Amino acid sequence: MVPSGILLVDKPGGLTSHDVVARTRRAFGTRKVGHAGTLDPMATGLLVIGVEGATRLLTYVVGADKTYLATIRLGTTTTTDDAEGDTLTVAESAAWSTVTDDAIAAGVAALTGEISQVPSAVSAIKVDGRRAYDRVRAGEEVVLAAREVSVSRFDVLASRRGEDHIDLDVIVDCSSGTYIRSLARDLGAALGVGGHLTALRRTRVGPFDAADAVGVDELEGAPTLTPAQAASRILPVLAVSADEARDLRHGKRLVGQADRLSGALVAAIDQDDVLVGIVERRGADIKSAMNMPEAVR
Repeated sequence: MVPSGILLVDKPGGLTSHDVVARTRRAFGTRKVGHAGTLDPMATGLLVIGVEGATRLLTYVVGADKTYLATIRLGTTTTTDDAEGDTLTVAESAAWSTVTDDAIAAGVAALTGEISQVPSAVSAIKVDGRRAYDRVRAGEEVVLAAREVSVSRFDVLASRRGEDHIDLDVIVDCSSGTYIRSLARDLGAALGVGGHLTALRRTRVGPFDAADAVGVDELEGAPTLTPAQAASRILPVLAVSADEARDLRHGKRLVGQADRLSGALVAAIDQDDVLVGIVERRGADIKSAMNMPEAVR
């Protein structure tokens, strides 16, 4: 039996997230593999992979906050807002006179906090059932609606000035759905010289860190987190007895027990350290929101 678990993978540049899923399927000998949050081929870093029954947990990982390390090049805009696109504009020399360190700091500050962001046209967002990037590749003009996102940290770690560009190494903590390419584009626009992303690495997804991930050449026999281990990192935990675990698995409520919950969604874990499922409050009762297959340990 293929073990169910959460696998942390450090994706290299040049591979799609689906490529990593395909390699994981071969390494683990199962088709039941999914991931929580796409990384562009240019990007590197953490992919959270679910194997077998643990794929049910991915929906609780997708919305987690994330951390990125990135390099923004000021001075050039591209069709994709990153280095893989064609050049659209190059800043004229006169435009650089106002791009001081203080101006950059002000531009970064304006993109920190709760902001309204227009995703890149080549994002994976679906428009009438098709990915935006597929529509762009087909020659369609795509304009996506702005969305509210949260950028809790946007710090410049290093700055390098060239004759016709400035490269900024940055670290970003942000909510799910934030596009770092869009931050690069919008910072460059605010400074009047344009900008795009030249490097991107995801180092954290919620409680999971890239430092604990394996490479794509280490998938065979790679260690996984059990569903209980993973769920206890993502959500508060409710310890349940064998009788309570049986009732939850059979769709019964734990009547009058809602005060035991320490969050809107809680991981119910039995005395054998097995994840029973994810539970929630329903009035004064505890009710299952998602049950794990009984065979999954």
